[in-house]
Amino acid sequence: MDANIAVFRGKEIRRTIHNKEWWFSIVDVIEALTGSDRPRKYWSDLKKKLSDEGYNKLSDKIGQLKLKSSDGKFYETDCANTETMFRVIQSIPSPKAEPFKRWLAKVGY
Repeated sequence: MDANIAVFRGKEIRRTIHNKEWWFSIVDVIEALTGSDRPRKYWSDLKKKLSDEGYNKLSDKIGQLKLKSSDGKFYETDCANTETMFRVIQSIPSPKAEPFKRWLAKVGY
């Protein structure tokens, strides 16, 4: 298995090492938690909601990193480190959120 792929309950989560720590694809995490067939739209709406809630520093903590896509090419993808990912997950109403946080604590460090 590709070391840059972590699997949560059968869903692949792309990740990469950036600044000596794991960074995860936000849309992959959203898809795993919500089952949404439009995780990019969900993420767009969530970014606005987080900004409205006063979490304006979010954009400073999100990185556009090149991750391999299903077509084999690399694209700039919104990614977050483990700490920021925990903040994003808190804003997603999902019964999978708590198990995902425990999983992330294991694979994120």
